Amino acid sequence: MEVLLPAWFGGLVGTIIAVAIYTPAMRAVERRLHQKRGPTPLGKRAAYEEKLSVVRRLVLGAFIAIMATLGYWIGGVIGGMRG
Repeated sequence: MEVLLPAWFGGLVGTIIAVAIYTPAMRAVERRLHQKRGPTPLGKRAAYEEKLSVVRRLVLGAFIAIMATLGYWIGGVIGGMRG
């Protein structure tokens, strides 16, 4: 299987788009979660922030995996790769 430069470029563009989508989406979700939660004690807030940090990383990883794969595929199609 021949790997073309447009496919790799598409993967890079997909990754950039994933990060661009992730940032405002996570800010909006976090804002809503903080509004629903209301004021919390310091100990509980630290545990909540730690769990939220793990969720952020998982969501970012999923966004990058999906968008980079999609970008790679689109780049390959545009560049003439078959499959």
